[in-house]
Amino acid sequence: MHLSVVIPVYNSATTLPILIERLRAVLDRAGREYEIVLVDDGSQDDSWRVLCDLQAANRRQIVAVQLMRNFGQHNALMCGFRHAQGEFVVTIDDDLQNPPEEIPRLLHAIESQNLDLVYGTFAAKQHDGWRNLGSWVVNRFFRLVFQTDVPVSNCRIIRRELLEAIFSYTLNYTYLDGLLAWNTRRVGAISVAHHPRDSGRSGYSVAKLLWLALNLFTNFSLLPLQVVSGLGLITAGAGLCVGSWYLVQFLLNQITVPGYASIIISILVLGGLQLLSLGVIGEYLGRLHLNVNRKPQYTVRTVRANTPAAFVHQAVPAPAETTQAVHGPAS
Repeated sequence: MHLSVVIPVYNSATTLPILIERLRAVLDRAGREYEIVLVDDGSQDDSWRVLCDLQAANRRQIVAVQLMRNFGQHNALMCGFRHAQGEFVVTIDDDLQNPPEEIPRLLHAIESQNLDLVYGTFAAKQHDGWRNLGSWVVNRFFRLVFQTDVPVSNCRIIRRELLEAIFSYTLNYTYLDGLLAWNTRRVGAISVAHHPRDSGRSGYSVAKLLWLALNLFTNFSLLPLQVVSGLGLITAGAGLCVGSWYLVQFLLNQITVPGYASIIISILVLGGLQLLSLGVIGEYLGRLHLNVNRKPQYTVRTVRANTPAAFVHQAVPAPAETTQAVHGPAS
């Protein structure tokens, strides 16, 4: 298998037939052996029924996986990766905003430049303003943590060797781009088109984007803890300076009326910093607790495929059409 296209699906029943039609047209022209792995991430509409129909009509090219609930885009992608068999693996969204016609350009870039990972970046994103702002924040955080200038996106192509390297990550709170950045520096980017949504709305709200940024920091960086430590040090130093100033004023008999406001402000500032510090530490500890208790990365309900495609790296085959409850790797 030369090329696998992995697509997480969430409430996209109306766009899936058009997406598969365009994908097949592009990949057939490329003349490479390919497969399309579609992972239904707990959709609430008819997406799974549409996926089953598409898989039945394209048994040789399509693998359809249904998760038991919504686990999030990055966990769904990890599931799709473990079912993909291609030498190169492409990821795009299911809403047609990442045009399938850009896939040959991604493939040419990774092969011609001998890279492990190539992102498709967008000159102009066709999102709402809040969505673009959230993506910008996540990208800035990513560059800060990993010290890189390459912007990340959901449109990417990954070499098989790099993909195999991240299969060992079996915890929840997955942040895919962080796992990839941990394992290679041979990363590039090309400019690709970004189209407006034909229907529906983005599955990423402001809260989900903030959650993604939190996953980035807590899984791949100690920066929040370091920031809290720095704030504590600064506050302690400021308190020492203010205390010294008041001591000098007292010795010079410059304080006529003891201040009430300064005491309240100091208590509120210090109390707020302490609660903030406890909250950051608690977030790290809470994630450790859930991973130690083996919260699953994902759980598979059903796999529909013409050939064995389940957990390739573990060599565990799946029958042609199965109904199963398979837990994804956990800690």
